[in-house]
Amino acid sequence: MVLLKSERLYFRPLAEEDIDEFVELLIRNRRFWTIYEPKHPDPFYTRETQLEKLAEAKQQQKLGKEYSWGIYHSETNRLIGSVSIYSIRRLPFASAYIGYSLDEEHTKQGYGTEAVQAALRFAFRDFGLHRIEALVSPKNEASQKVLEKVGMQQEGLLRKNLFINGVWEDHYLYSMLEDDF
Repeated sequence: MVLLKSERLYFRPLAEEDIDEFVELLIRNRRFWTIYEPKHPDPFYTRETQLEKLAEAKQQQKLGKEYSWGIYHSETNRLIGSVSIYSIRRLPFASAYIGYSLDEEHTKQGYGTEAVQAALRFAFRDFGLHRIEALVSPKNEASQKVLEKVGMQQEGLLRKNLFINGVWEDHYLYSMLEDDF
């Protein structure tokens, strides 16, 4: 099990005993997260579906293709989000994407920046990746600030990249190289 830590947070892979708390987090942030992410059908917000997704994430980790963590507040031990390094490609690329979601109640407090920094540290120093990429909606200024605070650079615009709320939306492509970290 890969555990991570930052100043105010700790990160651990979700386990079956975390599913109810995770489903509550999903339901609580359903409206907030679907502003910038695709909408999910109602069954997505169930224990059964999330247990299936957990099993899939564990399989992806065994294959070395994804590492996902719940974001926990160190003082309260409360689950406040998730962060993952996914779509891992080995040489000749040695690259992956980073994704993260934070409970709306815990935004604008620097937790997103801490989570991304911790995941980048793992990706570059512990896992030996060369390049990490992130996609973010041009409308999501808070997420752009997180990426820029950790030193990721905007490389360009991917036109009509993701289908969100019935519309194809553009996304900025950000990246960081191991030498930049």
